[in-house]
Amino acid sequence: MQDYDVVIVGAGHGGAQAAIALRQVKFDGTIAVIGDEPDLPYERPPLSKEYLAGDKPFDRILIRPASFWQERGVEMLLGREVTAVDPAAHRVTTAGGETFGYRHLIWATGGAPRRLTCAGHDLAGVHTVRTRADADRMMWELARVERAVVIGGGYIGLEAAAVLAKSGKQVVLLEALSRVLARVAGEPLSRFYEAEHRAHGVDVRLAVAVDCILGEGGRASGVRLADGEIVPAEMVIVGIGIVPAVSPLLAAGAAGGNGVAVDAQCRTSLSDVSAIGDCALHANAFADDAAIRLESVQNANDQANVVAKTIAGQDAAYHAVPWFWSNQYDLKLQTVGLSAGYDTAVMRGDPATRSFSLVYLKHGRVVALDCVNAVKDYVQGRKLVETGAVVAPERLADASVPLKEM
Repeated sequence: MQDYDVVIVGAGHGGAQAAIALRQVKFDGTIAVIGDEPDLPYERPPLSKEYLAGDKPFDRILIRPASFWQERGVEMLLGREVTAVDPAAHRVTTAGGETFGYRHLIWATGGAPRRLTCAGHDLAGVHTVRTRADADRMMWELARVERAVVIGGGYIGLEAAAVLAKSGKQVVLLEALSRVLARVAGEPLSRFYEAEHRAHGVDVRLAVAVDCILGEGGRASGVRLADGEIVPAEMVIVGIGIVPAVSPLLAAGAAGGNGVAVDAQCRTSLSDVSAIGDCALHANAFADDAAIRLESVQNANDQANVVAKTIAGQDAAYHAVPWFWSNQYDLKLQTVGLSAGYDTAVMRGDPATRSFSLVYLKHGRVVALDCVNAVKDYVQGRKLVETGAVVAPERLADASVPLKEM
């Protein structure tokens, strides 16, 4: 067994940033990052956008080159999956039987793609988009694909549909709810994106249920809907969310369920064990202190910084405005805040111009903005969300008045 001062499980954004931040706060102990993929830490968002489209090679989405980790004495233990945590002995065990001791453990495993459970879900040609290997498999198959079905109208599904449509594929997008982005955005934004995708040739179908995936010779050949219709396809992409990868921590006694519960310093209920990123269930001030998981690069990085400072003995607590982004076609969507539970949505600008914002209010306070090709609104609106500003809806709707004046 090899011992380290800090073991970081997970080599995604959160894990990488935790190692970077520890060195930035002058932590001079030994650090090991254990990742279940063979690759050095890389950016995840481009997988369903620029990387899948072939616009960015892999070396351009690396978070840092190999030399960076070597120079800072961060040991990368890649291609290893941690399957057990012994909090009493302060050690982790991998699927291969290796054990590593720690003084402090940072759990940054994110989550695994939620998979279909229907017949045919495991056929060749059925894909999720979570890792480089996922995207590489899709890219390798695309030359032989004419028709694709995307299941799920969230950001991953919409981004993948946009890439496939731009590459000339026939794309059908299936969403179980009555509109795309239903869980994260207001209806005007949903309808705008539905129209955009249809204008680019995507067959967007709403309120539809999947019965099964059909196959021929072990490969997907189509999707059968609950009403019996068969949608032919050589490729099926499933984008229906993630399942937080926390089983070893929960088995070790950590509090949690839909993720692992953490406090303001991102500490779990286990001694000397922290958790960050997609898998960390935390009370969020921008969700009225409800316990939520935030699946974003921003959240992973900010929580990583808090943990690094805490380990170094500095005062730190997680309090950061959530933000997200999505690129589809020539549309750049930037979101700040959390719109869940809003009671008023104000349109600012005209969607027909393909540059507008949707401002969300709750009890009169600005809680979030969705900004489409509207960078100024995004930058200036951040302060309104941070402060919970109370602004009259008719004033917000006046696009001739900059948000910074409100």
